[in-house]
Amino acid sequence: MTLETVSNGPAAGADRVRRGTTHCRFCGAALETVVVDLGASPPSERFLAADQLEEAEPFYPLRALVCERCWLVQIGEYFPPDEIFSEYAYFSSYSTSWVEHARVYAARMTEQLCLGAASLVVELGSNDGYLLRHFVERGVPVLGIEPATNVAVAAIAVGVPTLVRFFGQEVAGELVAGGRRADLLIGNNVLAQVPDLHDFVAGIAHLLAPDGLLTMEFPHVLRLLRENQFDTIYHEHFSYFSLGTATRIFATHGLAIVDVEELPTHGGSLRIHVRHAPGGTPSAQMRAVIAEEQAAGLETSAPYLAFGDRVEATKRDLLAFLIKTRRAGRRIVGYGAPGKANTLLNYCGIRTDFVDFLVDRNPYKHGRFTPGTRIPILPPERLAEARPDYVWVMPWNLTREITEQMAGIREWGGRFIVAIPGVRVLDSPADRPTVEASR
Repeated sequence: MTLETVSNGPAAGADRVRRGTTHCRFCGAALETVVVDLGASPPSERFLAADQLEEAEPFYPLRALVCERCWLVQIGEYFPPDEIFSEYAYFSSYSTSWVEHARVYAARMTEQLCLGAASLVVELGSNDGYLLRHFVERGVPVLGIEPATNVAVAAIAVGVPTLVRFFGQEVAGELVAGGRRADLLIGNNVLAQVPDLHDFVAGIAHLLAPDGLLTMEFPHVLRLLRENQFDTIYHEHFSYFSLGTATRIFATHGLAIVDVEELPTHGGSLRIHVRHAPGGTPSAQMRAVIAEEQAAGLETSAPYLAFGDRVEATKRDLLAFLIKTRRAGRRIVGYGAPGKANTLLNYCGIRTDFVDFLVDRNPYKHGRFTPGTRIPILPPERLAEARPDYVWVMPWNLTREITEQMAGIREWGGRFIVAIPGVRVLDSPADRPTVEASR
């Protein structure tokens, strides 16, 4: 099995990089309504090696706006996608619960769609093969499309053929010309990372077989607003979607969302089911989610304008807690170094004066430092050596998984804390917020 590599030339959208957000990337309307201003931050996955600590880092504005014509929440595009994704620090397989989520999905879709040796499953943004490997185990042909070579190599190692490209109309056209169309096309947490939505969705419409099914998962902007999930805003996430806005985007390219599932993943996500239009009658669940969005006022400015005030209050409360804790002589170590942690740390100005170090299961990050705040990242074993008073769970969406894995900290009196939706000490296992509860 080989790694399929083709020179991309200029990254998709590189010729139209904006130094700010002035017009909607979907409908082109002028953008004026600010959802939240998180100051300036470096790219969230640009972890520093020790020999880079004397170098200056690039910081870019991190400000989300909402389009009052189509209600797409979005941030500016400050650098080409290949600067973010050519080498990527996130490996999906290091989350046990996420791999299980993928396994259950693969088993269900294989049975539901009667997939077999004559089928083709394609995943966009396939990362390290965390999902497609489960189809391979069932004898279903697959193709991953992933722009980051380092994670694509990991996919190859588990038997997932991978094309190293940025997906869009050009790649779709090449695959279709080669006789490949997807019976099942998948995009998990990739739509937010696409600056050129029209090129990407048009490519989907071309690659999807006439009777094929597309499923896409993305964090629900309704949950982002309700649960104060401001740390999920960072430069590699260009857009944030409601079901209503997603429906309009796909319809523009002849695709119809026919069903939706509400998932607990990533603090509350949607999984949309999409077919070529007309696609049939929308499901009752889809109608229910649309009604919930309308009741929440997602197509009015009110919920977006209120969000920024809650974010500022959270920052003040968190800093007050950290100052009080440090003055009492207690130590804090962070568990996990996800992109969301870097948004939070930079926005709040939290460095080693508050957090001694972070630990992470991903060996790629060991010995590196967080962008901007330059907190060292070490292996999880260092927690037992340090015996901190508090372990701060940075990927709060994985709180249950992490607190169960690291339950041993209670042997020395250690306690877990989370900061989203607000700072909270988890005093007992019963007090742990679960992934499901974050909905």
